[in-house]
Amino acid sequence: MPRVLVIGESWFTYTVHQKGFDAFHTAEYTEGGGVFLDALRSRGHDVTYVPAHEIPIRVPHSAAGFDAYDAVVISDVGANSFQLPPETFGRSVAAPDRSELVRDFVERGGGVLMIGGYLSFSGIDARARWGRTPLAAALPVVMVDRDDRVELPAGAAPEVVGEHPLVLGLDRSWPALLGLNEVTVRPDASLLAECAGHPLLVVGAHGTGRSAAFTSDVAPHWAPPAFLDWDGYAELWDRLVRWLAGAEL
Repeated sequence: MPRVLVIGESWFTYTVHQKGFDAFHTAEYTEGGGVFLDALRSRGHDVTYVPAHEIPIRVPHSAAGFDAYDAVVISDVGANSFQLPPETFGRSVAAPDRSELVRDFVERGGGVLMIGGYLSFSGIDARARWGRTPLAAALPVVMVDRDDRVELPAGAAPEVVGEHPLVLGLDRSWPALLGLNEVTVRPDASLLAECAGHPLLVVGAHGTGRSAAFTSDVAPHWAPPAFLDWDGYAELWDRLVRWLAGAEL
């Protein structure tokens, strides 16, 4: 089964509790991709998970390091985490651009999937800034250079619009999502699903490898419980990862 490197889907929360005159603080660490990781592992995939804050020490810093994987998944973590390791940001020491290494990995036959979120694609206030990185050329979508969130608080049901083994036999309409990132589809890519008239699932090729974009989330808040409980959830990600790894479906 494919060897998958999943990066992101974690965060720290620092909260101020103001109670009249007095205030105190609490901190919390959360990993949001548990259902997604469980879905891949339940289908037999060899999954390595790297939380966002461990990118500098655990994501490969050489092309050879990526040879241990068949596909890379980046979810809800911005480009700064790939381009500004501590030695570069803090001590002005040159270091490899991990976004470029992922692009090269795809060019050499690997697969990459970007999943949406507040720090995916361009992201909230354009802070994710993936469109300004070398990896942008490998993705099957073009990112806008601004805040790209499309909030859908009333919910919108995704619809399958393309013909491809990835979506063959899946429901034509999926449980509602609550938001996504705005992108446009590259001319040589394939649009497989839309949500509220926006691209949701897009696949393509780059070099000798494959790439995909899923512009909504794999967990709340954009992916509500009904989507996570959907019978097709594990099937969709299983197929997508296998396809990215070059397997026939």
